[in-house]
Formats: sequence, C-alpha cells, structure tokens
Amino acid sequence: MSNAVAERLRPFGTTIFAEMTRLAVEHDAVNLSQGFPDFDGPAFIREAAKHAIDTGHNQYARPAGEPALVGAIATSFSERTGLACDAMAEVTVTSGCTEAIAATMLGLVNPGDEVVLFEPFYDSYRACVAMAGAVPKTVAMRPARGSGGMRYAFDEAELRAAFGPKTRAVLVNTPHNPTGSVLTREELGVIASLATEHDAIVIADEVYEHLVYEGEHVSIAALPGMAERTVTLSSLGKTFSLTGWKIGWAIAPPQLTAGVRAAHQFLTFAVSTPMQHAAAEAIMRGQAEIDALLARYRDARSMLAETLDRVGFDVIMPAGSYFIMAGHERVSERLGIAAHAEKMRQQHDVALSLRLIRDVGVATIPPSVFCVRPEVASGSLRFAFCKKPETLREAARRLEPLVRGGGS
Repeated sequence: MSNAVAERLRPFGTTIFAEMTRLAVEHDAVNLSQGFPDFDGPAFIREAAKHAIDTGHNQYARPAGEPALVGAIATSFSERTGLACDAMAEVTVTSGCTEAIAATMLGLVNPGDEVVLFEPFYDSYRACVAMAGAVPKTVAMRPARGSGGMRYAFDEAELRAAFGPKTRAVLVNTPHNPTGSVLTREELGVIASLATEHDAIVIADEVYEHLVYEGEHVSIAALPGMAERTVTLSSLGKTFSLTGWKIGWAIAPPQLTAGVRAAHQFLTFAVSTPMQHAAAEAIMRGQAEIDALLARYRDARSMLAETLDRVGFDVIMPAGSYFIMAGHERVSERLGIAAHAEKMRQQHDVALSLRLIRDVGVATIPPSVFCVRPEVASGSLRFAFCKKPETLREAARRLEPLVRGGGS
C-alpha cells in the first residue's frame, strides 16, 4: 500500500514540534523549540487533582464540561470582558485548545468555505481547515515599526483582499504565536468590521491571554456586536504551566456552541474528570500564581533576548506569549547557511535550525513551516523562553560560539 494517509492530511506529515523535540533528544540539545515549561505548575492545583481522584471524580464527565469548571470559566470570562456568559449553554470543555480549534472548524465550517488565517500560524490551524474540507486564505504578519518600536502586524489592504463571498470564518490568535504580537483594539476592530460585513464567524484563540508584557489583551468578542459571532478559545496549560493536562475550552453563543459540541462529542466525548475539578480550583484561586508566572517570564524574556542579540540575531521583543521571533540573517551569513540550504533545497530557517541542533546543541523552531508562503517567515527562528533560568543560561553558553561564527 503506497500511501494510506488521507489526501487532506498528506501535506502535513509529522508536526514540527514532535520532530524538533525528537531531534533535541537525539542530539542532547537544550530544547527551546516546543513551547512547554521545564518546570511544574502550582502545587495547590496538583493537590486538587489528587483530591478529586481520591474523592470519587473518576468516571465520565459531563460531555460539555463539569459544572464546577464551566462555572469557573464563565465567571472568569465575564469578569474580564463584561459579557454575560451562561456556563451550561455557552462553555464547552475540550481536550486542550487544539481540540477546541478542531471541534470549532469541524462543527461550524463546511467543505468549500474559506477561512482567513494570519501566517505564520500555530500548525494545527491549517490542518484543521483541511480536515473541514475548507480553503485557507492567508494574511501575513510582518515586522512593522509602530509607536512602541518594531512589532509584527498585518496589512489592512491584504486582510481586506482575503475576505470574499465564500468567507466563513477568520481565525484570530492574540497574543500571537509565534510572533508574540498582541493585537491592538484598533486592529481587532478592523477584523471585527470585516467579519460583520461578510457575515463571518470569528474564532479567537486566546491561550496566551494572561501572558502579556506590554499593551493589553482585548477579547474580540467584547467589541460591539461581536459576541454573537465569536467563538473564544483558551486553555489551562499555558497560564498554569500544566500543558500535559490538556484542559481547554470554547465559549460561544448557543447557536455556535451547538456546532462545537456536535463535533466535540465525537472527537473526545468528555475530558478527564479529576483534572477538570482541579482546573476549576486553578481558575478560581490562581491569580497570585498568574502574577508570579508573568514576572518570571518577564525575566526569562529579557535573559533570552539579551543572549540572542549578543550572538547576532535581530530580536523583535514580544509583547505577549512566551516566544521570541528573531531574524537570523547575520548568523546565517557567518555560518554559510544560504549555500547549504540551496544545496539541500531547504528554507534557510530550516537549514539553520538543523545546524543549531546538530552543532550547537540548541533546538529552535523554523517558522516557515507555519506558513502557506514559507518566505513570510523564513528569515527568522522561534525561541521559547518558558524555561528555568539555568536552562536559558545553558542555551546562552552553547550559543556563545556563534559570536565568532563558530558552530561547534
């Protein structure tokens, strides 16, 4: 049997996160590629999970989410946005935000519909569009100079051109992975206006909503007239350093929730019951932990940015998330990456990332893999700073030879 993989999934292969983490293990590299913390989440949340297990919360959960958790999510969302939220009718608990994205696409997007994506994007976006039989229409996030310095932003004319009579949805990720850009209220207003004009739904991926260092996080659902056409997605993992728990959710008005739940019931049916009870505790009692994590990440962001700048990368300081996108032109020139990439028929960021793993011992992500048009992001690498200080110091030590053009 030559190729048993369904045609709609053949272009995607193995996710870049699994591949780079595999290579990091193989080469004993410091893993700044996959966005998972190398430290545990708060003890009180972990203790809450143990308590839930010990007190009988071990059977199937309510498919849309345990009442304690959907109640906590609805309350938190209402407090942050000012929007009323019916916990039982409008909140659906999913197996991480990745399943929330898939359930939303499968439940609300029809074959042949068009979905607007901002590239570079989290890799599951395009795969979920393909699984829904829809067509991606991409808009580039590129470096631009604003009042606060360089940041990644979209071009309004390009965004307008991406919308058309077949547009069903636009997927908005803010704070944005991988660029770290936090979309402004004005930028979200442009997206909201176009969605309304074309009667499109907005899928808002807000998993980094609490990890904002400059500016403010604004939920597009809270803009005038947008609550009725927005599905807001988030998760526990990034906020509380518990990525392995895979507790995510979708918040939407009942007519959109119906589609999300129609797909969710056949994807996972229900999410881990004891972890849901612990997640409710985290959301209700975790603000001090969020504040501490934010302070920790501010320091980590500065530490990694200083290292990258020193060795020759061009850093655009992220306003949110826990990633830095850094231009690699000077480093690649010193290492002769262009000739090697052309010989191997690779994007320059792919060639450099493989060189760094093999010869330097530091794993990164080549963001061209997050694009329909690889050239949009092939001039940069993505580095994760959600790591212990000692991990970042070791990465700095290994990267130091790049200052002199060395790679081993």
